[in-house]
Amino acid sequence: MGVLSRDVYMVAGGVTKFAKAHPDKTFQVMVKEAFDSAIKDMPEFEALKEKLMETHELGGVGSYFSDHFTRQLMAGIMAHEYIGLCPAPGVRVEGGGATGGLCVQEGVRAVASGDLELCVCYGFETMSRLPTWMGNYIISKASDQRRNCDLGGFYTMFYALMADRYMSEFGTTREQLARISVKNHMNALHNPYSQYPKKLRVEDVLNSEPIATPFTALDICTMSDGAAVLILASHDIAHRLTDRPVKIIGMGAGTDSMAMEDRPRRKVPVFPWEDKELIRYYDSLLYPDVHSFNAGRVAAKKAYSQAGITDPLDQLDFLEIHDAFTMSEAQTYEDLGLCPCGDSGKFIDKGYAFMDNIDYGFELPEKGKLPVNPSGGLLACGHPIGATGIMQAVFSLWQLQHRIEEKFGDDALQIKDAKRGGFHSHAGTGTYITLTLAERAW
Repeated sequence: MGVLSRDVYMVAGGVTKFAKAHPDKTFQVMVKEAFDSAIKDMPEFEALKEKLMETHELGGVGSYFSDHFTRQLMAGIMAHEYIGLCPAPGVRVEGGGATGGLCVQEGVRAVASGDLELCVCYGFETMSRLPTWMGNYIISKASDQRRNCDLGGFYTMFYALMADRYMSEFGTTREQLARISVKNHMNALHNPYSQYPKKLRVEDVLNSEPIATPFTALDICTMSDGAAVLILASHDIAHRLTDRPVKIIGMGAGTDSMAMEDRPRRKVPVFPWEDKELIRYYDSLLYPDVHSFNAGRVAAKKAYSQAGITDPLDQLDFLEIHDAFTMSEAQTYEDLGLCPCGDSGKFIDKGYAFMDNIDYGFELPEKGKLPVNPSGGLLACGHPIGATGIMQAVFSLWQLQHRIEEKFGDDALQIKDAKRGGFHSHAGTGTYITLTLAERAW
């Protein structure tokens, strides 16, 4: 499959604390806060920025989901201006929950093509300006408005349907899904940027407020205010700006129909490491049923091919993935080829996705093989939609720069000797999905 035409590096990033509300901060102020945090790691940035502005080799990509939340059309250019990027080129991208991941990939393409030498990817959302019910209604407009949204199609209901179908088909239990919530909230206890760090037990998740059967409140991420900035550069510029560059080694994206009922039945996209017996099993599956995201496997196959990944469990050190619901994290284990379709419950029980140095309160026999969402993910960090995918990229950058202790004030979430990892974004019920992979280059 296609490869990037030239090397692209992540060099610095910044994140605001995600919160239920930042009433004292406009979206511009939050983006500036994240941007200022990023450039503190690059003493030569300002001088180099001016030179690249003159040669038209610096630009920006803005990421936010909805004009309704900002109550402002063309908010992207306002953030672009506020962080001092005018008159450099800029563009806004939007793709539901995958907006941040798509933003990073557009920035990578701009640098890989040679159009830019330095690209600032910035994302934000101010979701607190509206009541929660109205926010959920606006988000539901990212489903098919005529056929799903106006029939009551809030995303919580869609994912509850998926969870019911998945558990019925494969035997995964509520307790297994609840373990994901325990993991992510307890990881976030060590992340000062997170919105909802909590010490939980499985019983706490199961007994929290019912939302949509089988989900309770602790199975679902929350709306948030927040911003994040990631700075990408070409080889020469990256090595001028930082002594800890992180190289993008692969990226993939996939799409699917907006309405789940429109999705044609296909064969399961197969990864190279999946054997003939497993492929025969896949041939018997109804796919993609509501328990599956074909676009996720499409994205992962391309990213792995570009990066030369033939066994993600052995070749990756961590993943930051889109866990808007406990169910979506479980589904994504399979999309990314970490386990076969239908085996996410077994994968959870083995403990592969859990940090090996944190006591979660239950036995995990093979703990820490490939930590997933060491940051706490969306469930615990929050989900200001336009910032989320960029936040995942920034936390991945810090992991690979071995700066978690410096940035978090605590080394509990630093993956020991992390060399390679990735971040994943997801929109709707799998309409846009991205996977981007990176490795330490210092």
